[in-house]
Amino acid sequence: MKQEKAIRLILLGLAMSAVTALAVITVFILKEGVPLLVRHGIGAMLFNSNWDPTAEPPSFGILAMIAGSAAVTGGALLVGVPVGLGSAIFLSEFAPRRLVTIVKPAIELLAGIPSVVFGFMGMVVLAPWIREHLGGRGPSVLAGSIILGIMILPTVISISVDALRAVPRSYREGSFALGATGWQTTRRVVLPAARAGIVASIILGMGRAVGETMAVIMVTGNAVQIPHSPLDSVRTLTSNIALEMGYASGDHQAALFATGMVLFVIIAILNTIALVIARPRT
Repeated sequence: MKQEKAIRLILLGLAMSAVTALAVITVFILKEGVPLLVRHGIGAMLFNSNWDPTAEPPSFGILAMIAGSAAVTGGALLVGVPVGLGSAIFLSEFAPRRLVTIVKPAIELLAGIPSVVFGFMGMVVLAPWIREHLGGRGPSVLAGSIILGIMILPTVISISVDALRAVPRSYREGSFALGATGWQTTRRVVLPAARAGIVASIILGMGRAVGETMAVIMVTGNAVQIPHSPLDSVRTLTSNIALEMGYASGDHQAALFATGMVLFVIIAILNTIALVIARPRT
């Protein structure tokens, strides 16, 4: 009993350490960013696209960065979700088991590739191809969307495969007994039953795309402007923090912490939605 109690306390301490770390990060970001929001106003920051920390008076509008993050993330979902969901359906419903044992670990290995490698490939191969064949500067919303779409594939595929495999086999057997084909069973029985897990995978992939930094810096051009075309260069919230935190001070630094607050809230909302959707209904 004493040993079990000690193990329980150790595990509780480990769990609480993660919660404590999250709490410390949250308090630190709020402490650094809230005073600037109070002085300059939330509306002046969220609904203003003019980012000029060196002006007099300085302007800390992040609307252009919010729009850039939304454009790149939305494009990543357009690229990654159809490919990811199609791959998950194939792997869970139609692929031979031997093929699954090869392909699924390879997809999961994709998640371990450093983001800078994806960014380098996008900068060297994708951006020049876009510039030569589609126009624009090359680094753009389109380049960022394609790179992030590839990067979210492991998240979308792995969670969707697990959700599809969790559907009871009796559902499929009942559908086959009624004369449905394999595709009809997948489309009308399996997919609706796995909807919660699939939606959760998409939202988690969205959170992954919103929070990505290095690859986005390398392929989006980092221009502070609201994009009007997929070929326009943009700067995302994460890029803005990474590019300017090294030399920022005073209100400029506080504005970057406030930008981190906005990003923190967005990702927290997305993860909460994913947890609520994935929670089993009783």
